Amino acid sequence: MLGLAKRVGARFLLTSTSEVYGDPLQHPQVETYWGNVNPIGVRSCYDEGKRTAETLTMDYHRGANVEVRIARIFNTYGPRMCIDDGRVVSNFVAQALRKEPMTVYGDGKQTRSFQYVSDLVEGLMRLMEGEHVGPFNLGNPGEFTMLELAKVVQETIDPNARIEFRPNTEDDPHKRKPDISKAKELLGWEPTVPLRKGLPLMVSDFRTRIFGDHKDGVTSS
Repeated sequence: MLGLAKRVGARFLLTSTSEVYGDPLQHPQVETYWGNVNPIGVRSCYDEGKRTAETLTMDYHRGANVEVRIARIFNTYGPRMCIDDGRVVSNFVAQALRKEPMTVYGDGKQTRSFQYVSDLVEGLMRLMEGEHVGPFNLGNPGEFTMLELAKVVQETIDPNARIEFRPNTEDDPHKRKPDISKAKELLGWEPTVPLRKGLPLMVSDFRTRIFGDHKDGVTSS
């Protein structure tokens, strides 16, 4: 894709990830932080793959004058996600709707930051339409432990939804929270949809797709 962008003179967008920071020793994470990544761990193909993509993107920018933009995307959720994609918000919502226990790995104290999809789209548009290469953290600084997220899902779907604890996965980051000062200053962007407002919109979509819930002839557009 970088070669294609070079040939046709296109502006290239790399959707990178907060995973480039690995299991961070700095909190919250700023774009100048180089990260703490295990290069041979079970998650490293994703972490290092994205880090390499950023390297190649900047090499093409410096060496071939390709116009590039780099976004480091933090956890994002919203309607039309794959129901069984394995992401934590999808898992919790689908499990609670199906009356299955919500699966929490480890002690549930690890944190993530969740941004609604429309906030991310707005950030990507501002990045592409602006003049700054990046990288830019695009995420919601609102920080939740996995247990706090499970409780928000309970409040939204079923107060009696059960939580099941399982052994933690290897190299699972303990904390994840973006510092979005750079995006605020240079892109004029910050998220506007809090988790408790965005989650019900996702739940409504998941409920419709899981149960085919079209009551009284009403369909979602």
